[in-house]
Amino acid sequence: MDKEIIIETRDLVKDYYDGGNVIHALKAASITIYKGEMVAIMGPSGSGKSTLLYVLGLLHPPTEGQYIFKGNDILKYSREKQAVFRNRELGFVFQSCDLLANSTVFENLELPLIYAESDRHTRRKKILDALNLVGLSHRVDHWANRLSGGERQRAAIARALVNNPSLILGDEPTGQLDQKNTDVVVQQLRTLVGQGYTVVLVTHEDEIGAACDRIIRIRDGAVVSDGWEEAAQRGRDSYVSRDATASP
Repeated sequence: MDKEIIIETRDLVKDYYDGGNVIHALKAASITIYKGEMVAIMGPSGSGKSTLLYVLGLLHPPTEGQYIFKGNDILKYSREKQAVFRNRELGFVFQSCDLLANSTVFENLELPLIYAESDRHTRRKKILDALNLVGLSHRVDHWANRLSGGERQRAAIARALVNNPSLILGDEPTGQLDQKNTDVVVQQLRTLVGQGYTVVLVTHEDEIGAACDRIIRIRDGAVVSDGWEEAAQRGRDSYVSRDATASP
């Protein structure tokens, strides 16, 4: 494959210590993610899938191993440099959208720009551009607590996009949505992939996995399948072609 590699992990290990016991959350996990693909990480509860995602997001440091991002060994960065990298290169979407309820959509999306020290005079355009990608630019000045559940999650995706990151990481991003809004969010993510974004998400839903280009399966902290053979044997057209329209 001649596609550009955006992530390569090599033998990632993550151990937790519970009293005198060692919990091996990741065991020599090695994966490759290519630019412009949508990848699901799937596995049973407690398999280590969220741990792997959080290591990719630099939210949990691994015990051992390498994390290469666009050719750079990110784990050799200082904590300060990692924080800058995380804010500029990564966007996060969690199961609970975590919008500030008593703030407007604009104010929620402005926070990452403030942390990135973005020029205040260009912030509104960046926010509107991000909202336009998820069909919510008309909600820019609405209170976050007055959005529907699907709109809140789409706003959370826009917040993840506002700094134009290289990688979007999602932890069960549709876990609290009904089927209609799940379809809308998945369609939005697929549209973003079509525009060149890279998406990696943790999910336990088979339908979400089927909408992805690949499924990386993990069990007992170890990667048991990288998804290439599985992707070759199935198509995602039946899911992606669904009518996923929703009220704006």
